Amino acid sequence: MRLTKRTNISMRVLMYCAAHEGRLVTKSEIAECCNASENHLAQVINRLGQLGFLHTQRGRHGGLTLGRAMDEISVGAVFRAMETGVPVTECFDAEDNTCPLVEACLLRPAIAEAIEAFYARMDRVTLAELVCGNGRLLQIMAPQVACGRTAAV
Repeated sequence: MRLTKRTNISMRVLMYCAAHEGRLVTKSEIAECCNASENHLAQVINRLGQLGFLHTQRGRHGGLTLGRAMDEISVGAVFRAMETGVPVTECFDAEDNTCPLVEACLLRPAIAEAIEAFYARMDRVTLAELVCGNGRLLQIMAPQVACGRTAAV
């Protein structure tokens, strides 16, 4: 199984916002820190906002923050939302499936079961678990912030 680039960038955006909890962050900040293009970020940020994972504020003093508390955002929910419509294999694509084995294949249900197990595991991981207490990540993403409070300098 491979996650799309969009899902990967989504997690970077959410982790960056979590590392800077309590303040608006900008797309350009995230692009620089997370090595992502602003065009990709714009699409991802828009989708995360539609899904309620982010709150976006337009304008001169605009930016983005988490749309929910860190401990209320599960990685599984983000992955599912961002990967919707991306078939894992051809046989999961109702429109473009050309596999002649689909009616007799026992691999498809095994893959479906494995995918559900993957998502079930990711459902138990929250954004807070990825960010809070992760000193190495905070050093990269927010050297002056320590998960919800200003770090001693």
